[in-house]
Amino acid sequence: MDPIERSEFLRAMSPSDIDAWHETRIRDMWRVFRIMGEFVEGFETLSRVGPCVSVFGSARTEEGSEEYELGRRLGARLVERGFGVITGGGPGIMEAANRGAHEAGGVSVGLNINIPHEQTANPYIDREALVSFDFFFVRKVMFVKYAQGFIVLPGGFGTMDELFEALTLIQTQKATRFPVVLMGTSFWKGLVAWIRETLLARGKISEGDLDLFTVTDDPDEAVDVVERFYLERSMTPNF
Repeated sequence: MDPIERSEFLRAMSPSDIDAWHETRIRDMWRVFRIMGEFVEGFETLSRVGPCVSVFGSARTEEGSEEYELGRRLGARLVERGFGVITGGGPGIMEAANRGAHEAGGVSVGLNINIPHEQTANPYIDREALVSFDFFFVRKVMFVKYAQGFIVLPGGFGTMDELFEALTLIQTQKATRFPVVLMGTSFWKGLVAWIRETLLARGKISEGDLDLFTVTDDPDEAVDVVERFYLERSMTPNF
């Protein structure tokens, strides 16, 4: 649309349409302060918890299931090796990892998101380490900035979102390199095959990008991957 056409288009807007755009601008200005407030609370809370690993997985995983118990064992193993656990704070795998960390006497962090369904904070999060967010993107910054690694268990769209954002940040060097582990070989094998046989084969990624993650079924191996990574590196925030 050229400038003349745009000018005519704007003149054709009704007064109520124009008012709506002005009201949106005002609301957006106030939204900036809400966003700033969430960043400040997140930074202040997570800067005090020490080295942690972010654990991801489905909120729909049922207590007592094999995947739930895997997450629970993983949370305990991380604490036994000196790491705290960061999760999205909800039920399912998140609860399992927080529960394992809590039962092992370690740091258990929850970054809860306020959404209409699925998400209420689980009871295994340290009270002083629970932060609630309205904005997904602020929460995602906290997951990456303060994690010494990502361990990803079976999950849905949200889990995939966190996984591929982490790989993208590492690939593009927008974040310091950190270990990414996928747990559950039977769950991940189809995706890994597609990455190799489609993305790599068609030149959409490089051969070295396949080295950005490790796949295992063993909680001890998953923690070993993170621990070995830092034998010659310092544990600092990722950006």
